[in-house]
Parts: sequence; structure tokens; C-alpha cells
Amino acid sequence: MRWEGREGSSNVEDRRGMGVGRGAGLGCGGLLVVAVIALLTGADPQQLLQLLSGAAEAPTEQAPAGPAQSQPQDQLGKFASVVLRDTEVTWEEVFRQRNAGYQPPQLVLFEQAVRSACGLNSSAVGPFYCPLDSKVYLDLGFFNELGRRFGAPGDFAAAYVIAHEVGHHVQHVLGVGDEVQRLRQRASEAQANQLSVLMELQADCLAGVWGHYANQRQIIEPGDFEEGLRAAAAIGDDRLQRMGQGYVQPESWT
Repeated sequence: MRWEGREGSSNVEDRRGMGVGRGAGLGCGGLLVVAVIALLTGADPQQLLQLLSGAAEAPTEQAPAGPAQSQPQDQLGKFASVVLRDTEVTWEEVFRQRNAGYQPPQLVLFEQAVRSACGLNSSAVGPFYCPLDSKVYLDLGFFNELGRRFGAPGDFAAAYVIAHEVGHHVQHVLGVGDEVQRLRQRASEAQANQLSVLMELQADCLAGVWGHYANQRQIIEPGDFEEGLRAAAAIGDDRLQRMGQGYVQPESWT
């Protein structure tokens, strides 16, 4: 990708090096979440417990004075900021063509664990979007995992991950997320999981919309799209389950 030297986003909140506040312990529900994460990702449950317990007990650090947004100065942070800005350019144009306004999400960079409006999350769950605060949460260490553990290296593969989470924000803006949640409440477990799968596939499609416009802006280089396809295949539920438990359970895909 030709990203260096391009404009970064003003909607980046860099929380790396900050604590997440004191918690009350994991409890039975937290232990169940750890077990599910370990099953799906193949992570060591003891390491997850140590990570989450340490995050829950960490004292809160005060954010520096000034605005919440901050421009990261490291290479990966700058990359994420540039990709976010390019998604903003894409969706502002797409919404403008439909006589609508687009309010972009914030991108929160964190390390190990983070507290969002959707609760406390470990970096083990990967990048995620929280519709309750309209923010994308990303531990940049995930990009190293993408190449080292999942065999999907490359800057476009990393950019695809960000664009996918921004796709969830677009779904939220369009009301798709609320509609799916309403349908899930009346559906069986299998039907609810299928709706979740469809949500993820649509977010992939929306990431592809960004890729189309990025290609028109001549950001994309030969081989970039292949990197994105490898990333999509690498972090799907089927691949994670096969790595973690040795077999696949399509009925449980989320």
C-alpha cells in the first residue's frame, strides 16, 4: 500500500500505556468468557486469566491534559491513522452521493486490555467495534499475530482489518445493527448465529467498498487484494476453531 506521507485521521485516541481502572474480579461469568475465548482462538486459558485479572486490578492512570484525540508517532500507529482517514474519505463520499452525512467512528489504540461502553475486553478477542460509543478498538499487536500466527502478513491485510471494523460502524449508522439485534431476540440460537455470520460478511463487503475507492485513489499496489483475502480467510471462525480444537462447528459460528 502507498500509505506513507498521506494524511492521518483526527479521530484517533491513543490509550497505549494507560490503565483500565480497578475491577471487581472476573467472577463466574468472566471465567466462562475466558473459556469461550480460549476455545475459539486456541489461546492458553491461564494466560488469558492472568491478563484479564491483571487488567482488572490495574490502577487507573490519568489521561494527559488536552483533547482525547492524539496522533500516534510510531510507524504502526501512523499507519492505522492513515487507513482510518482513508475510510473516512470513502464513506463521506459514498454518503454524500446519497445526500446523507457521515459521522466517522473514533479509533482507540490500546494494549492488552481496554474498557469501552461495551465492557472490559482483552486484546485476545482481537479488534472490535462497540456500537454503544461508536468506537473501533485495536491493539496494534494484533497485526503481528496476523502475520506470525495466522499467516496473513502485509499492510493491506492490516488495513482490511480496520476497514472491516469501520464497516460495522457503517452498519450501525444505517440501522442494520439494530435491526439484526431485533431479529436475533426472536430467533433460535442457530438462526441468531447465522444472522451474526451475515453481519460479518456484510462488514467484509463494506471493507471491499473502501478497497474499491482506495484503488481508484491509487493507494493499492499489486498483491494487496490477495493479502486482504488471506486475512479474511485466516481470522474466520472456521480457521480459529480448527486451530483451537481440531474440528469445525459451523452451527456455533458468530
